[in-house]
Amino acid sequence: MDLLDGLRAFVATAQGGSFTAAADRLGLSNRLTSKYVAALEDRLGVRLLQRTTRRVGITPAGERLLARAPALLEEVDALIADVAEDRGGLSGVIRVSAPVTFGEIFVRDLLGRFAALHPALIPDLRLDDAHSDLAAGGIDLAFRIGTPETAALTRHPLGWIGTRLVAAPAYLARHGTPRTPRDLPRHRCLLDTNRRLPDRWRLDGPQGPEEIRVPGHLLANSARVIRDLAIAGHGVALLPDFVLPAALESGDLVALCPGYRGETLPVAAVWLEGRRLPRKVRALVDFAHEDFARTLPR
Repeated sequence: MDLLDGLRAFVATAQGGSFTAAADRLGLSNRLTSKYVAALEDRLGVRLLQRTTRRVGITPAGERLLARAPALLEEVDALIADVAEDRGGLSGVIRVSAPVTFGEIFVRDLLGRFAALHPALIPDLRLDDAHSDLAAGGIDLAFRIGTPETAALTRHPLGWIGTRLVAAPAYLARHGTPRTPRDLPRHRCLLDTNRRLPDRWRLDGPQGPEEIRVPGHLLANSARVIRDLAIAGHGVALLPDFVLPAALESGDLVALCPGYRGETLPVAAVWLEGRRLPRKVRALVDFAHEDFARTLPR
């Protein structure tokens, strides 16, 4: 029996709770799965599982092995994948997560350019404004905007995204133009609820940073939707630069409060802490670092 086959059969059985579940997961028969586990127990000289007619339980020795075996198998798989990539180039699926609007505007095209260089690679982009669980979702790499709320991630900084106050000329004609952040509480404000504190707008001006609490008249969890509401004349918005170039160039929106800029937000590639990056993921991190330097608005 191959030791790795035994470990895979044991882990699948322990996690699935039965030989049937493990066999389905591994694509083997129940009999062969059970045989692999029994051979592993014989080799180690300890009982790993307690068998019953319907389920299996884990012995103390099995619990110790289960605590370390999945990481060992993952490391072996990554090593094999790296060796295969060295021989034949980058290949396989790479699962990437990104915020919805940022993913649609930037990450989509970045992955297209990256995939064009590596025809055997298959990017799988998952767009979600919630900070998804990378382990549960099988995500290899995520792009995040802002400061992460968990320390269990390794971060590779990619750059910064600025924000600015904008409104449509039609709105300003009806309600007047705010000249300083202190004028904002008297205006109709459009809030992007993806921000950690959507009703507190931080702006840097001649006297340093100011934080203004603003009323929310329309709320949405999409920077693109808030931009479109602002273009339609519904109010003032604080928006990231990456959704603004076309609207500012066309005059659909105008920048407000000369001398003030919204806060800048860090952009980073993140992955699970302690995980060894496969070569294809490291290649994407390096590519994103250079690509964002060329394409992110300054």
